Amino acid sequence: MRGIYAELGDAYRVYAPGRQSHTWVFNHPDDVRRILVNNHRNYTKGVGFDRIKILLGNGIIVSEGEFWKRQRRMMQPGFHRRILGQFDGVIARANDRLLAEWQRKCAAGEAVNVTDDMSIMTLAIILTTIFGDDLAAMTQETGENPFAVLTAEPTRDLRFAYQFRKLTTLIGKCVASRRAAGSQPAGDHPDYVAMLLNARDKDNGDGMTDREIVDEITTMVVAGHETTASALNWTWYLLGEHPEVEARLHAEIDASEEAAVPSLQAMEALPYTNKVIREAMRLYPPVWVISRRTIEADTLAGYTVPPDTDVFFSPYFVHRHPEFWTDAEKFMPERFEQQTDDRPRLTYIPFSAGAHHCIGETLAIFEMLVHMNRFARRFRLRRVDNDPVEFEALINLRATRPFTMRLEPRQNY
Repeated sequence: MRGIYAELGDAYRVYAPGRQSHTWVFNHPDDVRRILVNNHRNYTKGVGFDRIKILLGNGIIVSEGEFWKRQRRMMQPGFHRRILGQFDGVIARANDRLLAEWQRKCAAGEAVNVTDDMSIMTLAIILTTIFGDDLAAMTQETGENPFAVLTAEPTRDLRFAYQFRKLTTLIGKCVASRRAAGSQPAGDHPDYVAMLLNARDKDNGDGMTDREIVDEITTMVVAGHETTASALNWTWYLLGEHPEVEARLHAEIDASEEAAVPSLQAMEALPYTNKVIREAMRLYPPVWVISRRTIEADTLAGYTVPPDTDVFFSPYFVHRHPEFWTDAEKFMPERFEQQTDDRPRLTYIPFSAGAHHCIGETLAIFEMLVHMNRFARRFRLRRVDNDPVEFEALINLRATRPFTMRLEPRQNY
């Protein structure tokens, strides 16, 4: 795609022998806006979503039409800022557990596997927000964290899908047990099992079935941890390669008081930290390509795209578009200090946009801000090798090898 983009630009099509059809690719923000916003009703989910459906069932990532609209509407209140703010303790405790491990390794001169640790930490957060205290009961029943397969098995193939779908039985038991007990949270704070059980369709008052709730939970487990872990992984890599950015980040964090349980409002009030995370996701958006399929013919970039045609657009290339991004390959968080009105809105789409904008964006950003605030106060991270970083561009954008990094304690700690 890099080579074709350099040769042909924003719009091209390639023949896919496996599907015996052409795939059209558009990477100009105007075309992305047409697909995601202005004419989104003319598009269904495209290539790859059939495989995701094997993994996640009919959750909101893959569902369509009126059913998707109903599910999204019922789930939206659970991602209101007031609710997300109540997960501050969950996020802080998961970070503190990892912090204790890193402090021990730092004292012993041991390196850390940042890629694995980000995955384990973000998984712990999303599981606790979903299941509350029931997570401990599940772990006790099975003798281990039943969801550990998500971090232990990095390959997202059909074998993994089979292993993961077996977890739906366990999730289904949890949902049924909660429904019988009156849909209360398993703990002192809200959790998503309770919220999904209590959600009601505003048109007819109906709730979700157990099967529908299980599918939404499996979607949240995967989508709610892998993308956040990926973004944190790339952020640490970029900070290690750019000490001048790291120094400015440290200055902002050091100037703010550390709270045992940081609030969403306090984290959002750290402007440069926010820009660092935004810039990391500009360069390495976890979801690097998005597919759609036309229903009727449409016009994109001046071309008539036939009905029932696969259409791709790539946040990775949109985020590097030379018309809208200066020195696009450089890691420069300060680029977000300029008025974003200078660029069309859809030049930056790490969480997609329009009706299918990621429902969990604020929660993900909250997790990342708390983590950087906690850990960048105490450590500098440097890769233990200088080997070139190569991509594995599958569902998510990953490095082919985990980032193993050396911990350098900061002077104040």
